[in-house]
Amino acid sequence: MSTDGNKKQFWKRNAAKVPGNIQHVYGAQHPPFDPLLHANLIKAGNKPPPATPGKPKKATTFQEFESITSDAWDVGDDDDELLAMAAQNLNIEVVMETANKVIENHSKQQERQRQDQTTELEQREEDTQEEVAEDEEDEEEDEEDRLGEGEVTGPEVSFASQRSPYTDGRLVKSHSEAPIGSPKDTAGEHAALHRQRSLPHRPPVIPLVARMADQNTSGTPAMTEREASRLDKFKQLLTGPNTDLEELRKLSWSGIPRQVRPITWKLLSGYLPANAERRDSVLQRKRQEYFGFIQQYYDSRNDEHHQDTYRQIHIDIPRMSPESLVLQPKVTEIFERILFIWAIRHPASGYVQGINDLVTPFFVVYVFEYIEEEVENFDVSSLQEEALRNIEADSFWCMSKLLDGIQDNYTFAQPGIQRKVKALEELVSRIDESVHRHMQQYEVEYLQFAFRWMNNLLMRELPLRCTIRLWDTYQAEPEGFSHFHLYVCAAFLVRWRKEILEERDFQGLMILLQNLPTMHWGNEEVSVLLAEAYRLKFAFADAPNHYKR
Repeated sequence: MSTDGNKKQFWKRNAAKVPGNIQHVYGAQHPPFDPLLHANLIKAGNKPPPATPGKPKKATTFQEFESITSDAWDVGDDDDELLAMAAQNLNIEVVMETANKVIENHSKQQERQRQDQTTELEQREEDTQEEVAEDEEDEEEDEEDRLGEGEVTGPEVSFASQRSPYTDGRLVKSHSEAPIGSPKDTAGEHAALHRQRSLPHRPPVIPLVARMADQNTSGTPAMTEREASRLDKFKQLLTGPNTDLEELRKLSWSGIPRQVRPITWKLLSGYLPANAERRDSVLQRKRQEYFGFIQQYYDSRNDEHHQDTYRQIHIDIPRMSPESLVLQPKVTEIFERILFIWAIRHPASGYVQGINDLVTPFFVVYVFEYIEEEVENFDVSSLQEEALRNIEADSFWCMSKLLDGIQDNYTFAQPGIQRKVKALEELVSRIDESVHRHMQQYEVEYLQFAFRWMNNLLMRELPLRCTIRLWDTYQAEPEGFSHFHLYVCAAFLVRWRKEILEERDFQGLMILLQNLPTMHWGNEEVSVLLAEAYRLKFAFADAPNHYKR
């Protein structure tokens, strides 16, 4: 990249930006570019294909897809501009053909659903009529038996049938007292019941972060016997004079109880020593050291050399989630300080978009050292100043420990991410050749969707509660963030095999891969994902060396 022409990167060729891309900011001016991966795209960019009259144009290359979609990072795009852009780039025949197919398929689907519902309703009515007939026969037989034994006679029959052998002669209301309607009324009730059962199920609103089993954060819910037993095991390990870190990793792999997650993360990340007597002194020293950096460097954020870095951090934080947390002024200030100090102390990479997301899990987990409420509704500024300072310093140091193991993801040209994406492609080709060939058929490059998976550690693909559970295992797994994450990404991609193979064009595949339906995922789904990743790790133990870099 010695000439100005070569410096014009692939990611910056058009006015629109690649979804999930990284902006060049302070030390990471050039996002990844691999000529081998993008040779076809370069040719397509330099030599526009000749128009073929009479044939509808399909979005089969990345440039064409890019021209009709907006960037995932951009905000504030006007709807009219998007509509105008779509009108310029989409062929009207393709639009109409696609629309007709959608309407036709939808009509067929509705018709099938109506037929299924009618069949089910008829079957239920038949079953109900049979049950009623059987009940009437049973009642008649019982009545005949009672009359034969001389228990009651005449009008007393109906009264006696309401007595229970368990009520000492007291009256109880019988089901026979319910009003009896006409067959039409009965059919109407069954139809109403069927409509009620056929209504779409509204999934529960899942809180932000975790208790051990169901990821609920509200207060301290009652634990199951298994959860209580696991919590006791954690406490026994953590309260000893010297914590057995190997045993702690084994116990943490399957998830860490919320009550002990803060100290467990600090131990597993290497922030705290295993020796209990040294922990307080280490915490005090590291927290003082961090705020010494604040006094030394933070005032330089508006200097000419650093103002671009600080400006980008200031822009990126409001785009993070959960908004209810990060948009609180006190939280925004804390995140700005953490990210700016880290960038100043790591000039080889500086600040890169994506690093900002990595602060959130640590911050949320360490907030829960001091509160019982749900984090979504909690005003962080109500915490004491000392608690806020401790949370900020601890989050900084643990994020720094994490990034130390994956810093080549964020250095010049981001070679770590390029290498991991290439390894992911090779791994998927061995795991599921059908998915891999499907991607190739529609010219989907792994870098176009998996770049963000590596850069943000799947934080943009999973709810925060799932990320925190995922990180329990990452911190327990040797090289969890740098190596095991690759197998998690492979298992995550193959998890959507059916949906991927159903998409039949480049645009549909890209939209799916950048908007995977994980909103309602919880502990169970993450555990299955981790188990599959663990299986892949051992199944492909003979993988090439670049899997482990």
